[in-house]
Amino acid sequence: MLEIVPVPPVLYGALGAAISYYGFSFLSQKGKVLLGLLLFMAVILSLMHVLVHSPALLGTPVKTYQRLGRYRVYSLALVIGMSVGLTAGSRIQPVWFGIPEDRILGIYGILQDDPRVFHDSRGMGYLALKLVAGPGGIKASSRGTVQVFFPEGTIPRLQAFGRGSEVYLEGVFLSLDPGTSPNQGKRFRAQSVHLLKPAPILEQLRTRGRMKLMENFTGVPWAGLAEALLLGVKDKLDTELSQAYQYAGCSHVLALSGMHLAILTGVLAWFLKKILGLKAAALLGGCGIILYVYMVGNLPSLHRAAIMYLLGTLAVLGSFPKQKASSLRLSLLGMAFIIQIMLSPESGHRVSFILSYLALGGILFIGKAVHELIRGMIPEVIAQPLAASIGAFIAAAAGTTWFFGSLRPVGILAGLIIVPLTTLFMLGALSAWILPGNYLGVILSILYDVLTCLVSLAAQVPGIPLSDPRAVGVLSLGVSGTLMVLSYRQTVMRRNLAPFD
Repeated sequence: MLEIVPVPPVLYGALGAAISYYGFSFLSQKGKVLLGLLLFMAVILSLMHVLVHSPALLGTPVKTYQRLGRYRVYSLALVIGMSVGLTAGSRIQPVWFGIPEDRILGIYGILQDDPRVFHDSRGMGYLALKLVAGPGGIKASSRGTVQVFFPEGTIPRLQAFGRGSEVYLEGVFLSLDPGTSPNQGKRFRAQSVHLLKPAPILEQLRTRGRMKLMENFTGVPWAGLAEALLLGVKDKLDTELSQAYQYAGCSHVLALSGMHLAILTGVLAWFLKKILGLKAAALLGGCGIILYVYMVGNLPSLHRAAIMYLLGTLAVLGSFPKQKASSLRLSLLGMAFIIQIMLSPESGHRVSFILSYLALGGILFIGKAVHELIRGMIPEVIAQPLAASIGAFIAAAAGTTWFFGSLRPVGILAGLIIVPLTTLFMLGALSAWILPGNYLGVILSILYDVLTCLVSLAAQVPGIPLSDPRAVGVLSLGVSGTLMVLSYRQTVMRRNLAPFD
């Protein structure tokens, strides 16, 4: 029996949190536009929910006070979520220097992540400010996080010291792009780097572990892709291949997220489930995920996937009320968003964070509607991933246009081939790390060449240059609403015809 699953209240809470969080944090014109989109989305989703899930439409006799009681819960969840988002937004510390920015000659602080290498031997990372220095020996306390561009030749030492090291950088601040939020976008170009204090012991052990893992892939042509998929390190990833993934509409494959975590947890569960049972395997899997996320570092999309996995583990252990799988996934998505912006308020402004939640929300909402429409027309093995790909593309269209200025529809079809092959490559690379062997290296080299060829071919398909994310957002909402209504009507028709089958 087909059944329409209502939106859980926690998702309304997440929507309220998103509205107030971004509304508080963005003070620029772009922020006002995004806030308008979110408010418009809230109104549309609320109306769609009332229309689609109204008991009157379903023909179910429900008393008026019961309907009002349900919508009061949704309103309450929305209001609570808005207060949570406001709290998270207020915790973002604006960058404050203590002296005029144009007089700053050096900055002192703590490395917040592992410096990333560009292919011109320079690097980039984030620094939590503690002090700034000006002319004549002037020093002033400061706060906030700035993006730092490191000079050529300094990255090996910075990576050896690792995240958590205290450094002093001499250089200048770069001018902000027009319309950038005052809380975001502070960028410092370092001309010299002085390492003053190594990272804490635990961070040093983490850094050595990462370096040791990467040594296993030294000297092979596919090392860059393997490190990007397993550890999120793109230092050795070929620039042309990385750009080809982006132009092919499959850049999300290189960003550690739910797909990668599902592979790793699947392998771990396969070893543990039969030996220890479901609950014990889920607990150990959760511990493994925490260790893996700590080893990889600050990647918002991976953190989102990890939080959802850990919440799912609690559901397996019976910590949540029993609910259907579709409703549970939506609940986990909403709870993950609220938890993540509370634990790490700054991460909510990262590109990977925004696109990750948009894409997954599209898969759960729009993808489900698309699947209902195409189910039975094409083989199920193609229908499910195609529907998910279409849902993610539509939901993330406005965000993609906002950040990249174009859309790559070819990714909808290219992903059907590239994603499974990349998954197979990731499994092979994981096996090669655990069980080194020449035969695996040969297989991975062939698979790498095939992937490079396919991604390059897909990248040649021209994209759609766009400059107005507002128009794209309105169009996406219209398409989403149409698909969901059509899906609902088809579901009801199938339900009515079921007794006659």
